[in-house]
Amino acid sequence: CRAAKRLRDRQHQTIPDDPAFVATLPGFGRYTTNAVLSQAFDRRLPILEANSQRVLCRLFGIAQNPQESAVRKVLWQLAETLLPAKSVGDFNQAMMELGAMVCTPTTPKCPKCPLREHCQAKLQDRQEEIPLRVKRADTVAIEEVAVIVRRGNRLLLVQRPHEGRWAKMWEFPHHPREANESAETAARRLLATLGVEGGLVGELATIRHNVTRFQITMVCLHVKHRRGSPNAAGFPSVAWVRAADLHEYPLCTPQRKLARLVEAGR
Repeated sequence: CRAAKRLRDRQHQTIPDDPAFVATLPGFGRYTTNAVLSQAFDRRLPILEANSQRVLCRLFGIAQNPQESAVRKVLWQLAETLLPAKSVGDFNQAMMELGAMVCTPTTPKCPKCPLREHCQAKLQDRQEEIPLRVKRADTVAIEEVAVIVRRGNRLLLVQRPHEGRWAKMWEFPHHPREANESAETAARRLLATLGVEGGLVGELATIRHNVTRFQITMVCLHVKHRRGSPNAAGFPSVAWVRAADLHEYPLCTPQRKLARLVEAGR
């Protein structure tokens, strides 16, 4: 696949000092892009993650839920206004460490905080209330099936959409199982969606992982390709990859674990 080759060639080059380009790389959202470029090139780019957003909420007295899009937009703007002219990477790192070590979720160490005289939450004695803590949603169990489709000495990978979780990263095809559906039936349904025919060879592994409130159990099945070309339904790109080359593709953690199992059993 030419698109996959171009992607690999890009990743083998030194990352350029270009936020617009870096943001196109798989797995690079706003936080990762800004963190890398502020550290590597001292670009004046803000970051926002759990620790720094807690510091900002308390410093400016923002009592709303920081996960709400409107609140996060304000926090990003505030993070940018605080940036120094130089040593931006050090500043971003310091904000994260301040949240991790001093401005902690509970029992913050306010007497040790260098921002205590300016902190609205401290001045209002509301540091235990800010930011708003939202009750966690109940955990949801999800059953999935993944297919490792082998055509000769190559394996089928698909690329995730350009938006959403794990954007633009690559993976073995997988989808949820329906209620009371066997892994084998779900695998055949997935193959039909892909436009591929193949024989189920056996199970490679069952991988369990958590994504936010979802507990996912993914049964991974070997499939021997018979006929058909993947139609890339719902995927920007597809690629047939040698097991030895799987490490060249950006995969999320559970998919990387699956890739290691596949590589081990080449």
